Amino acid sequence: MERWLGDGGMAIIGALGGSFEAYGVDGEDLGWVSGSFDPAELACNPHGSVQAGVHAVLLDAAMNFAINAALRGRDRTKATIEFSVELMRPASSGERYALRGDVVRLARQIAHAEASLLNESGALVSRSTGTFLVHRAQGD
Repeated sequence: MERWLGDGGMAIIGALGGSFEAYGVDGEDLGWVSGSFDPAELACNPHGSVQAGVHAVLLDAAMNFAINAALRGRDRTKATIEFSVELMRPASSGERYALRGDVVRLARQIAHAEASLLNESGALVSRSTGTFLVHRAQGD
């Protein structure tokens, strides 16, 4: 999992200004990941506001990474089944944000997770919930 710190194994995360810095498991299977987002020019419209799709990319990645942190052996998330994103406040270039993903429930084939983006004062900027297909490796 350490190889996924930084851009999470996806170059687009780093290009947008995102970075995963820590991950772990609370209890038996409640994985989590934390990181930061310093919006790059690529992530923003000409007015310096972060586009909604960028929120979706970062939050989806955070949820996937949190689930993968909880899985053992070669088990991994296989696909995002569905997710929703809510934008509460604008995110802008020149500011720093905290990114967090958490597993809500992990079953044999399906995982449920949530993620959030907070501004420097701790206010919720955007959040997401999602359902994910889990691939269980045979023989682990």
